[in-house]
Amino acid sequence: MLDFAFATQQEICAELATRLKRQRLAQSLTQKDLAERAGLALGTVKNLEGKGISSLESFIRVVVALGLVDELATLFELKTAQSIAQMERAQLAERKRAPRSGSKA
Repeated sequence: MLDFAFATQQEICAELATRLKRQRLAQSLTQKDLAERAGLALGTVKNLEGKGISSLESFIRVVVALGLVDELATLFELKTAQSIAQMERAQLAERKRAPRSGSKA
């Protein structure tokens, strides 16, 4: 299993492509079947699975066509603070309204 924390961008793309291919095969779908379900060209699916190259939209179309959209639900969710120090940093980072430049009397 690839450790994403230490992987290059190319390794992550290749791993995600391999995982999607495994999902497709587990569902007994051909690349052509998947392309039709996703509304994509066959070459797009081949590039995704073979080279890990795809637009974000095409990637999501494949994910939806494979019935894996629920897997995206927690992707990139904002993590809650783990410690008091992290909570303090988060509070400092919050956007604050600038004070008024002058007062009207």
